[in-house]
Amino acid sequence: MVRIETAVDKARRALLHSRLREANTAASPALRALRDTPLDRENPLQLWALDDSGELIAGLDAHTWARWLHINLLWVHGGYRGAGLGSQLLAAAEEEARTGRDCRSSRVWTWDFQAPRFYRRCGYRVVCELPDYPEGVTEYTLVKQLRT
Repeated sequence: MVRIETAVDKARRALLHSRLREANTAASPALRALRDTPLDRENPLQLWALDDSGELIAGLDAHTWARWLHINLLWVHGGYRGAGLGSQLLAAAEEEARTGRDCRSSRVWTWDFQAPRFYRRCGYRVVCELPDYPEGVTEYTLVKQLRT
């Protein structure tokens, strides 16, 4: 007999993650080759822009994994938007990923009211469009080649 439970359980979640990782590794020669190499580690990458008083006016949080730059968060204070600060942070992250971490590609997700046009201007292309996530909002996944 199988019993289905609904409960938040950190230990079971960790076990689930471990078992899925094992199954994925067994099923994919690419993942098998990646495992236990330096490329298999998620390495954080963060950049901060501060004003003269030391206040945060912009920042970018990302990580690199498997020769990919994953942009998690990019924010610029409203008073500094349109001045190129976001582009500078993104370019600096891409440069570090490309030259310092041997990344070949970058990815980011954003909502329709956030920054899809910004990322397109920076050379990203849409690879996924998910309407109504949440309802009334479209989510975009964009990617960019950093090197061939």
